[in-house]
Amino acid sequence: MFKTARFRLTTLLCGLVLTSACSAAGADTSAKPPFTDGNEYVTLPAPYQRDSSSGKIEVVEVFSYACIHCAEFSPYADQLRKDLPPGVEFKLVPAPFNDSWVPFARAYYAAKKLGVLEKTHDVLFQKKFLDQYPINSPDEIANFYAGEGVNKDDFMKAFNSPETDAQIKKDLALIQSWGVDGTPTIVVDGKYRSNNIKDFPQLVALTKWLVQQELSAKGK
Repeated sequence: MFKTARFRLTTLLCGLVLTSACSAAGADTSAKPPFTDGNEYVTLPAPYQRDSSSGKIEVVEVFSYACIHCAEFSPYADQLRKDLPPGVEFKLVPAPFNDSWVPFARAYYAAKKLGVLEKTHDVLFQKKFLDQYPINSPDEIANFYAGEGVNKDDFMKAFNSPETDAQIKKDLALIQSWGVDGTPTIVVDGKYRSNNIKDFPQLVALTKWLVQQELSAKGK
């Protein structure tokens, strides 16, 4: 059973998403898509305004360091990033859905600005959820990064910068436009959003399948 963190902008509701796996009829040998629009994924109605001019297909994981299910998905996401074909790029968007999650979104952009994101991304999940370190408040988050060799004053400056404020506001608008209400959620090229997923391997398989649909549509 696939767990997600769910919320409605100001209220965080962690719970279970109960879904049923698609099963093919035993006597039906016709080729059917392995995933169904409206079930495992949804096609988004509004076009996505790309930030990137690379021309690559974008796979975006909407996540939070406050979400234990994102921590559980992290090894799958790391492998997915490695498995994506040329012409596809993997991105992260931190979900700033409520007051308790905003500091973690700020931490993501501070780490990115200071060039320590790759080094600290999985470690933060491990410290918070596996080792059960108290990492919740801005000061506790800053202490975590200091323990990873980051200057605390530099971190807090980036954490509280106007650039970080603007990016979080932009992220919230984007995530709302996608209709994301749980983490981890995958959005492929701003066109398709994961929906009713039973487990992490299915989410990975769905992502790869949607990527192939986009590559085929673009003649790549």
